[in-house]
Amino acid sequence: MAVKTSKADKKIAYDKKLCQLLDEYSQILVVAADNVGSNQLQNIRKGLRGDSVVLMGKNTMMKRSIRLHSEQTGNNAFLNLIPLLVGNVGLIFTRGDLKEVSEEVAKYKVGAPARVGLIAPIDVIVPPGNTGLDPSQTSFFQVLNIPTKINKGTVEIITPVELIKKGEKVGSSEAALLAKLGIRPFSYGLVVLTVYDNGSVFTPEVLDLTEEDLIEKFATGVSMVTSLSLAISYPTLAAAPHMFINAYKNVLAVAVATEYSFPQADKVKEYLKDPSKFAVAAAPVSVSYADVGDAPVKEEPKKEEPEEESDDDMGLGLFD
Repeated sequence: MAVKTSKADKKIAYDKKLCQLLDEYSQILVVAADNVGSNQLQNIRKGLRGDSVVLMGKNTMMKRSIRLHSEQTGNNAFLNLIPLLVGNVGLIFTRGDLKEVSEEVAKYKVGAPARVGLIAPIDVIVPPGNTGLDPSQTSFFQVLNIPTKINKGTVEIITPVELIKKGEKVGSSEAALLAKLGIRPFSYGLVVLTVYDNGSVFTPEVLDLTEEDLIEKFATGVSMVTSLSLAISYPTLAAAPHMFINAYKNVLAVAVATEYSFPQADKVKEYLKDPSKFAVAAAPVSVSYADVGDAPVKEEPKKEEPEEESDDDMGLGLFD
């Protein structure tokens, strides 16, 4: 007969496995496992097999193992995981790309019926159309204030109805009606809550950022630093070019208003003394026929506009 493993031995084996995974993997996804069945979890394990390992367990056991392992190894970064272990959660240890792993986890969602007492994760809207139910079933619709009509011996919903709002509990009438209509409004699966990467903890939304998003955010940050530096006259690398240009403008204004001069201001003063040089500098460069070819460009003949008929041609004067 097979010897049953005691609870103490199971805890020791679980602690050993968790510590081994912490040493081997530096990337961890903390996932919520509410309403996820064992078969669904097994399919997720198969889909992630290779680069990732899914570990479920009691939060108290995981916290204890992580705390002891952190003390033994001296790696306090593991302690960042302890506040995240709240509720029905699990850990996915991975060596792969975090975004790809989170997308793979999101594929394994299973539709579920609305059971009585569940908190609705989304709004449930019943679409209009023929329900296929006989007229004797109209009592369900009347209780929920759903407008219906009888069409060809069956009940037909006239307009779309918001049956359950997000965050509300599913009642018995709502659950019975959705079951009769064959609607499975909810879908459940592992949901990534937090990402742990080499001691850093961040939300899964960070995984959706692209290089363009990072460049845009960096440029926005540089712009804010530049504006602040210019406002308080504090030199920074971002504000230095603007400060040099502003300083040059101030010195140039002083040189123009006084007899003081320097090489860069001489040309400006020369233009101010003889404004006609502005026109010479801005005059377009004439292009010879030799530059563009031997033959000159043919000008399109202008269409002669017909002269407007005067009042004299009609034999009428202004005061006639």
